[in-house]
Amino acid sequence: MSIIKEIHEALAVLSIPEKAAFFPKFFKTGKGEYGEGDLFLGVKVPDQRAVAKEYYTKISLKELSELLSSKYHEHRLTALLILIFKFEKTKDKTVKDEIIEFYLTHLQFVNNWDLVDSTCYKILGRYAFEYEREDLLKKLSDSEEMWHKRIAVVGTMHYIKKDSFDLTKELVTKNLNHPHDLMHKANGWLLREMGQKNEKELIKYLDQYYKEMPRTCLRYAIEKQDEEVRQNYLKGRI
Repeated sequence: MSIIKEIHEALAVLSIPEKAAFFPKFFKTGKGEYGEGDLFLGVKVPDQRAVAKEYYTKISLKELSELLSSKYHEHRLTALLILIFKFEKTKDKTVKDEIIEFYLTHLQFVNNWDLVDSTCYKILGRYAFEYEREDLLKKLSDSEEMWHKRIAVVGTMHYIKKDSFDLTKELVTKNLNHPHDLMHKANGWLLREMGQKNEKELIKYLDQYYKEMPRTCLRYAIEKQDEEVRQNYLKGRI
């Protein structure tokens, strides 16, 4: 039995019919929605992570390409979780380079918010930070593809964890008024995380930009602030 077949069967055993019915609505797979046409097995993320942990040493990148190109959402997420394990477990720069090249050449399959958010900062963001390759994230931020833009800004989560905020602010500002709500949420989320690490940095940024922020972005950004502070920003009293 091929390794891909084994992984398919391992995930099929973990399928929950109720979740398979629920996920298409949750991930907006209807006509014209951002996840249009995506298919689901109904496997919980912890179960997918367990499968990924079992197989990450056994599967090659060539084989992983087949898994990642699947029409089933859980196949793609499991493939990306495998890629994270591969990246985190190696100290070989050459191997890391290969993984980054693989990730960047398969972005068409990183095509829903959970696929983006659970992987990009652990792989691409970490690599960009450790090897001073901010250009990788900046290039994606300039893309016309919304998922690429989200990968770029969420990728800076690793920078925030390392108390480095300039790139996050730059990429948020670049796409501050992007038309899609998923970018408003991502931008606000990263600003909120920045504020958790350094409140002064967040307040300084908000004071400059909050009046031009989409409302969703602002609400996400100030979610952890005191109620009085939140109301001051929401009511434009700053």
